[in-house]
Amino acid sequence: MMPHYQLPEFHKRRLGLALMLPVALLGTMTFPPQLQRATAQTPQAPAGQNRPLYIRGKQQEYNSKTQVATVRGDVELSYPGRGIQATAAQAQYFTRERQIVLSGNVYVLQQGSNSIKADTVTYLIDEGRFVATPKSGRQVESIYMIQDNQINNQAPGSAPATAPLKKTNQSR
Repeated sequence: MMPHYQLPEFHKRRLGLALMLPVALLGTMTFPPQLQRATAQTPQAPAGQNRPLYIRGKQQEYNSKTQVATVRGDVELSYPGRGIQATAAQAQYFTRERQIVLSGNVYVLQQGSNSIKADTVTYLIDEGRFVATPKSGRQVESIYMIQDNQINNQAPGSAPATAPLKKTNQSR
């Protein structure tokens, strides 16, 4: 084996990389908790703090006079500060009124579990309230995940236990 000072440049770089890789891996295992604390966000924003609202689509326009942003075509909405994700054909963000109107095959998912399906859904930002309306002759569908503390030690989907029948002394 040649002494390291006589190794070709390519081999020196490979050796350096081979020595740096374990150091880099050790660093990623040691430092992530600090990085996570630095970038973590709380689910609810404190009063007065700005949080991003992301709206993506095929076409977007903004009217500076009315302060309305309109997004059309395969719309995807994400409002991480409120735990809201949605899809629709169109979304309008009314800046002055502080509301978002989603229309056309709307699906809203909140906090990763509750959902709404409707033709039009209006989200009133300051109230944290959804108003959903269906197409004519249809219904709105909502699914809410509810923790049922009344039922203990039962398998999901099973009926609650009933009390045994009492025998009576009456003869027939």
